Amino acid sequence: MKIFKFIYKFISIAVLLLFVVFFSCQSDNESEEIIEIIEEEPDPIIKESDEDIGAYTTCNPDGENATRTSYDLPNPVNIGTIDDRTCYANYKESRIYNKVWGVYNITHNSNKFDATLQPRMERSLPIANKTGVGTYVKFNGTVRILEVGDTTGDNSDGTYIAQAKGKHTGGGGSPDPAICLYLAKPVYGKGCNVNKQVAFDIYAERILERGGEGSGREVVLLKRVDKNEQIDFELKVGFKQDPNDATKKIHYCNAVIGGKAFNWNIPESERGTQSKIRYGAYRVKGGRAQIRWANTTHEKVEKD
Repeated sequence: MKIFKFIYKFISIAVLLLFVVFFSCQSDNESEEIIEIIEEEPDPIIKESDEDIGAYTTCNPDGENATRTSYDLPNPVNIGTIDDRTCYANYKESRIYNKVWGVYNITHNSNKFDATLQPRMERSLPIANKTGVGTYVKFNGTVRILEVGDTTGDNSDGTYIAQAKGKHTGGGGSPDPAICLYLAKPVYGKGCNVNKQVAFDIYAERILERGGEGSGREVVLLKRVDKNEQIDFELKVGFKQDPNDATKKIHYCNAVIGGKAFNWNIPESERGTQSKIRYGAYRVKGGRAQIRWANTTHEKVEKD
């Protein structure tokens, strides 16, 4: 009887061991397959940052350039002609979130070309010089905002990320006037994020009249975006027929930011002679600004 019990226990233990080994090996094989699948899929999690952090100096050797257009990367990923008026940094690129980004960093008081003007690192795009119905310029890109200008008050906070421009007849204002500037202003966190820029309110700074500057503009809140959020940005500036009067046309400036449309008709449309767009980073009345652009395209159509 004892022999039968021994044999029974031996068989039971053997079966149990085989069971454990079998499923252990199967788990190992499944783990290997899972790892292989994960390795084949693109990792959506950011593994590095392209943000400048910590202390900084206004001007740096790698930010020097002889003229506003003398330094750019060969075959930059961002379209347009560089206009670099900052000695903090030159244009560079980063690879992050499965995209190549143009890096636009500027600091307060870093415009060595004209200290009376705000620092900027922007790109200018081809100009539409005709004013016929159906004429337009259109810019598309993806933008990430990491930091914008910060001053002791609120009125001078923020940095422009893009702008619509264009000359007009009859004089008045700047010789190269801005029509509508898209301004990102900082939103600060609370608790452990106090004094940190965690989001940004995007405003449209629009002229009230041709040549309008300063008090000649209105500032309209459009939407809030998070820091480092990837935002699709579209800007189209051009001429269309006035639906209320076939003898007239409308000069318009329409933006789509993060999928939401913000359409606006420019005042005194009959005086407009140009449509053009610039983008990058412009204005920092305190602190530092860091803007990133990817997937940039531009289209120009001109009609007599």
